[in-house]
Amino acid sequence: MSESGLTVLDGTHLRSFNPSLPELNGSVSGAQLLEIADSKASTSLFGLSLPQNLKASALSRVIAGPGDHADVTFRQTELDKDKASKFLSDYISAIADELKDDPLVVSILDGNTLKMFLEDEDDYAMLAENLFTDMDIEDKGKICKNELRNALVHMGVEMGIPPFSEFPLLNDILKKHGAEGEEELGQAQFAELLQPILQETADALSENHVVIIHNVKVVNGSKLRKLLADEKQFDNVVERVLQETKSGKDGLQKTTELIRSFFKKHGKDFGLPPSESNDAVILLYDAVFSEVENEESVVKADNEFREYMKDVLKKFAEQLEDNPIYCDLDD
Repeated sequence: MSESGLTVLDGTHLRSFNPSLPELNGSVSGAQLLEIADSKASTSLFGLSLPQNLKASALSRVIAGPGDHADVTFRQTELDKDKASKFLSDYISAIADELKDDPLVVSILDGNTLKMFLEDEDDYAMLAENLFTDMDIEDKGKICKNELRNALVHMGVEMGIPPFSEFPLLNDILKKHGAEGEEELGQAQFAELLQPILQETADALSENHVVIIHNVKVVNGSKLRKLLADEKQFDNVVERVLQETKSGKDGLQKTTELIRSFFKKHGKDFGLPPSESNDAVILLYDAVFSEVENEESVVKADNEFREYMKDVLKKFAEQLEDNPIYCDLDD
């Protein structure tokens, strides 16, 4: 899935992936098998280096019991071809399940964004002019050659440039084109020097994509669906809500207001987006509670309240499944 130029990895890519083992001479250790599995999953996910917590959670879904002990035991275990093949399939599926519950939001830098700027003379001229102006802090009409590095940093992921830490080849490209030192450049010279640097960067990225994970949480209703499927957990939530709404159970309108207030305050605990995150959350609450109010039922007893709560949470889950909400965790 894609959202506003970003790519959402929710396991879909992996579900259509049929991994196969390389040729094995005899058995393979769990540690070796994990390296193979992680490599295959990474390849299917645009070369993404899988986060450690994602791999650990996926592994705990497959092996007998979570924790360091089970992990160490598995890594030391020898598996024949059939068992190794089954583990590989199960592990890839477990990663897909983890991503379904908690998707990753990434930018896939493959050089295409840079090529779009370079292919249109007017677009490139405007880009170069804006960058030069931003780098010319003292408004001298001149900047040093070494400001080319800062110009690339300023462009950033949004404009197709990966961080230097993720793509150290940028240092070599700058050096190759002489973008170093204190020699001063005018705007035209800056644009002339920047162009081949961006072109070579675009070519390098087209051969070796860089995938950047954004600090964004996708709230898609997955946690709510798990809550609804767990009777004990759901009953605990109902009891918690009842404690805060007892004084207001004198009719639908009052109950609705109290429950809405409760979820705005505590919803994050149950898989709802933070109420202050963005306008989409306000629209989500309006959609759910206007639908509930239109049903015109009145909550009179605890068992009715339980069903009412289930209805509210189901509607939240349905809305979020159809329209996931993206919360920037850096805010």
